[in-house]
Amino acid sequence: MDSRTWDTLVGSVKGAYATGVAEGAVPRPVIMPLVRGELVGLIWLRPVEPGADALTGIAALSNIAAAAGADEVVLAWESLDVAGLCGLPAEGPAPCLNMVHATPEGHVLHQFPYAEVPCAPGPDGEAAAPGTDTGIEWKAAPPPREGGELVAPVRAAVEYAFTPMDLDHPNPFGVTVVLMEEDGYRVRLTESLDR
Repeated sequence: MDSRTWDTLVGSVKGAYATGVAEGAVPRPVIMPLVRGELVGLIWLRPVEPGADALTGIAALSNIAAAAGADEVVLAWESLDVAGLCGLPAEGPAPCLNMVHATPEGHVLHQFPYAEVPCAPGPDGEAAAPGTDTGIEWKAAPPPREGGELVAPVRAAVEYAFTPMDLDHPNPFGVTVVLMEEDGYRVRLTESLDR
């Protein structure tokens, strides 16, 4: 992936997180598969129950990447959110937006720690609208870590993203999209690839 595409993805995800926090919740984990440098789409985690369902749901984000034959994936998640959903300890900076860029040869972990800060009152001193009383202050990011430790469900999603699917169907990509949408995953495909 070229640096412009990476910067666009990072900017987009950071913007979504800032908006989500201002609205009272961080966005769900999202995977972004790429084929030959072209973004296939964005797939957000379905509603999950804490524990085993969350672990399985996050790992299954890999399905569309595998069906598309992705040669790169970017997966984004928030440390405290995934730790809480999966019953895992929060490791590393927290709160923190994490983004892993992975290929079949390995991965690089990027971390963007932040603090929630109260929003300033409006020009007439009025309070912010309910649910919009916090914002994000991005803190200094540690250097990207090649092969950085990933939480178990994210590690599984990265590994499975590059495992060829054994699906006996004339359009494995299309049927995978339909099945994931039926399971509650939110899928937004780009129009850059002919499928």
